[in-house]
Amino acid sequence: MMRVRDWVLAALALVIAGPAAARAAPPLLLISIDGLRPADVLDADARGLKVPNLRRFLKVGAYAHGVTGVLPTLTYPSHTTLITGVSPLRHGIVNNLTFDPMAINQVGWYWYAADIRVPTLWDAAHAAGLRVANVHWPVSVGAPIDDNLPQIWRTGHDDDRKLVRALSTPKLLEGLERELGPYVQGIDESVEGDAGRTRFAVRLMAERRPGFMTAYLTGLDHVQHQFGPDTPEAHDALERIDAMVGTLIAAAPGATIAVVSDHGFARIDSDVNLFGAFIRAGLITLDGAKVKSWDAVPWFGRGSAAVVLARRDDAALRARVTALLGTLKANPATHITAVIDHDEVVRRGGGAAADWVIEFAPGTEMGRDPTAPLVAPASLKGMHGYDPSVPEMRSSFFIMGPGLKLHGDLGEIDMRRIAPTLAQVMGAALPTAELPPLR
Repeated sequence: MMRVRDWVLAALALVIAGPAAARAAPPLLLISIDGLRPADVLDADARGLKVPNLRRFLKVGAYAHGVTGVLPTLTYPSHTTLITGVSPLRHGIVNNLTFDPMAINQVGWYWYAADIRVPTLWDAAHAAGLRVANVHWPVSVGAPIDDNLPQIWRTGHDDDRKLVRALSTPKLLEGLERELGPYVQGIDESVEGDAGRTRFAVRLMAERRPGFMTAYLTGLDHVQHQFGPDTPEAHDALERIDAMVGTLIAAAPGATIAVVSDHGFARIDSDVNLFGAFIRAGLITLDGAKVKSWDAVPWFGRGSAAVVLARRDDAALRARVTALLGTLKANPATHITAVIDHDEVVRRGGGAAADWVIEFAPGTEMGRDPTAPLVAPASLKGMHGYDPSVPEMRSSFFIMGPGLKLHGDLGEIDMRRIAPTLAQVMGAALPTAELPPLR
């Protein structure tokens, strides 16, 4: 019996004009630069940034002045919206981390494409008769990709290399490594790691000639977490990544090139340790350092946090948690700007598992240490995950290529319009997207 998603994919193939029409379109290379803020390109001269390859899009292509993202503004939900055109509520990737209050999954992320509930650009490209390739895109393990180097890690131990090899397209990684040396560990989010993955992406394009390819660069996000946005370290990282973008563009002559990001960035100085508050309220019981049982628990979201009830129909429990959240929000030291209830979370396209979402003001994040004071100095310098309406969370969209109808400043756009736009550019279709393509 076919699943609903299988019926959708079958219908998707029928609405494509046909493989011949799709092959007439130039190849499409989609590059994600995690944490790239639009102003770092649009205002590069004023900020002292030398990013000539990204600035080129402003002269010969089209670009958004800002992209309004999804709830929450985290890497995995956002990247899945970028390739589906739907909100996390519909596509199913509602956080970076899976919900795991008992730590059974050992800090597991939403690595597996099986968790995506709707068709993706990878599906649309296949339906249009295109070969598909990928290097390191989030939520790509087991995705319908011909040449796939998915993103996954566990510990950083050398066994992770075996894991990536086992989950990549059979024999693909071994063949590339014979020429290029060892592939970069998935847990390596450094700019140096991006340089290594760029070499593999270049070789993959040359050998397999995909009609659609996704490539993900993580180093800017990593540096901005460590040092904050708009710092010398972040500028250096972006300039080095800009050179990698130039290398990828040069390796795809005649292709349409799109550059996106998943979220912006804000400086932070404070951690709010919600776990400790829930423990003190008797909603979480510990056995040593491990959770023994829970009635309500925060779900880590960096600049926000979902709160999940163990029993949604328990009125007394709901009243206890409501009172705790009210007390936390009333404390000005927590910088909680809003506590959004379940119905409002769903209306905004967030995850249906959340009974509430706590939104922090930029400058504050959810802490990780249940033994720390309620408010403590932040362990990092930069963060995202805030409400998508926060200006600092605006992400990026740049595109250029032969015959492209889009040109110049597209203004502020909704992230959900990017995937159907890219489908149209490569001669495919994504009718399940929530919004129409850009015109």
